[in-house]
Amino acid sequence: MRYVSTRGIAPPVGLSDAIAAGLAPDGALYVPERMPHVDTPAADGSLADTATHLLAPFFEGDALADDLPAICADAFAFPAPRVALPIEGAHLLELFHGPTAAFKDFGARFLAACLSRLARRDDRHLTILVATSGDTGAAVGAAFHGLPGVRVAILYPDRRVSPRQAHQLGSFGGNVRALRIEGSFDDCQRLVKGALADVALQADVPMSSANSISLGRLLPQMAYFAHASLQADEPMHTIVPTGNLGNAVACLWARTVGLPIGEVIFACNANATLPEFFAGRPYHARDAVPTIANAMDVGAPSNFERLRHLFGSDDETRRNGQAESVDDAEIRDTIRRHAASDGTIVCPHTATALRVFERRRLAGDRRPWTLAATAHPAKFDTVVEPLIGGTVPVPEALASMLSRPASAEPMAADGRLFSSWLRAW
Repeated sequence: MRYVSTRGIAPPVGLSDAIAAGLAPDGALYVPERMPHVDTPAADGSLADTATHLLAPFFEGDALADDLPAICADAFAFPAPRVALPIEGAHLLELFHGPTAAFKDFGARFLAACLSRLARRDDRHLTILVATSGDTGAAVGAAFHGLPGVRVAILYPDRRVSPRQAHQLGSFGGNVRALRIEGSFDDCQRLVKGALADVALQADVPMSSANSISLGRLLPQMAYFAHASLQADEPMHTIVPTGNLGNAVACLWARTVGLPIGEVIFACNANATLPEFFAGRPYHARDAVPTIANAMDVGAPSNFERLRHLFGSDDETRRNGQAESVDDAEIRDTIRRHAASDGTIVCPHTATALRVFERRRLAGDRRPWTLAATAHPAKFDTVVEPLIGGTVPVPEALASMLSRPASAEPMAADGRLFSSWLRAW
């Protein structure tokens, strides 16, 4: 299997090279040259078994192919259960049972397993760059912390993540350092993309990305949607909270290769780039708007290039997806009402999916829907606990991380400063 740039300028490469590079030389994202068809995995297999079966065609012919079962065993060592809600026809796909209590743990651990093997094989050190709006950075930090041959720079927007998220991001030390950037997530993302595209900097500091622009993050995210769809009685209609579009694209890729996934709706916060596009307007990236669902505060979703590449045109893209905005007032109302009425407590991001599901019901849609629960509500205690009038128990792994000291270095959103910092490190 070869991988090509979404812009079609850079030459095709193998999977290992695509994962190591993170971003294609033309500044675009890598995608499979063709989407394989995957036979339906066994419904009674483990999540790691499903991932190995699903991803084998994507690894075919690559140096990492023989390692795929071990990579999947490392990455999918905790569950992603599909749990019925006390609301008729609604299930939560709980993706928050990993070490940092967010869905990003799966992709981060998979990428770490791949890159650590590549670093050992090539006998070189690699610097991993990750821009985060909250959850990605902690997952990447936890996955790479202490691994030989790799180090991680986490960039996050100062004062725009929850206090517990900020503590996680700065709690690693050693080969993982955190930078709190004066700006938005999009500023952090621009710094990362600029560094990766800087040929001279790459020569001095070999780098890769751990954002969902990396194939090593996105490919494994297909697995839990595939696995959940095998537990459903009919094609699994899915609502995915969406920021940078990686998780949603992974769901669509799983559907494209043959898994029984039905309609897919992107649940967005007040950042309306995608809802406006799916409503028929031209795609228009803009600066992100801060919301209480901060991990989705993205105004220029990188994976839109992959979405458009998958379907070939804007019209065809619109026919294969939907996107809806949920503002902060609706998020708060959804969290408050469900905690009081049926005991369901969700994070602000998952609440956007729950609100979109309610809209489906009000519109007369009686089909079952699966909602991706992207993070544990305990990560957002300052938002959730005042709304539910109580405390949210903290998962053991998260509590352990929060007990460690944390620090992050301040930096302006300046590419020259960031390049100098990387060279000095």
